[in-house]
Amino acid sequence: MTSELSHKDWIGKASAIRFRDKAFIDGKAVPARSGRTFASINPATGETLAEVASCGEEDIDLAVAAARRSFEAGVWSRTSPQHRKQVLLRLAELLRENLQELALLESLDMGKLVKDAATIDVPGSAAIFQWYAEAIDKVYDEVAPTGHGDLALVRREPLGVVGASCRGISRSTWRPGNARRRWRPAIRWC
Repeated sequence: MTSELSHKDWIGKASAIRFRDKAFIDGKAVPARSGRTFASINPATGETLAEVASCGEEDIDLAVAAARRSFEAGVWSRTSPQHRKQVLLRLAELLRENLQELALLESLDMGKLVKDAATIDVPGSAAIFQWYAEAIDKVYDEVAPTGHGDLALVRREPLGVVGASCRGISRSTWRPGNARRRWRPAIRWC
């Protein structure tokens, strides 16, 4: 899929991207309460990709309060395992459908080779969400089906919603990899 694109094709796709520059809090894209921003810079070129909302303590408090309201409302926290499974499977499918755009965004933001983002990061993120979707309705404390050379034990352990939510808010240095590791327990058990 990505191998048939030339360097010129990737450059063309990159020039068409419009970066989101706001925080996503309580279902809305909003600027930081302080109005401050920071430059998201392409490390390969030094070019500023976007001036992004620089959220502070007040923004984090609003995000955590919105997350708590959502949790208490039960839209996700009290939904059936079958519904969660379908939502996570759809998320994995959307990651795969948008592989080129996501890989390009990762490459521009992190300076990573687009080939690596397209063959490792995005497919890996999709696979993690799919694995957890498939594990939702399985019996716990049993060995789960995996690929050759892998072993996985499905086991329910408490994580703590606030810690998962707060860590998910921060900007990590390798978002798809770090984010999927932070979200997977929270998505499954919250």
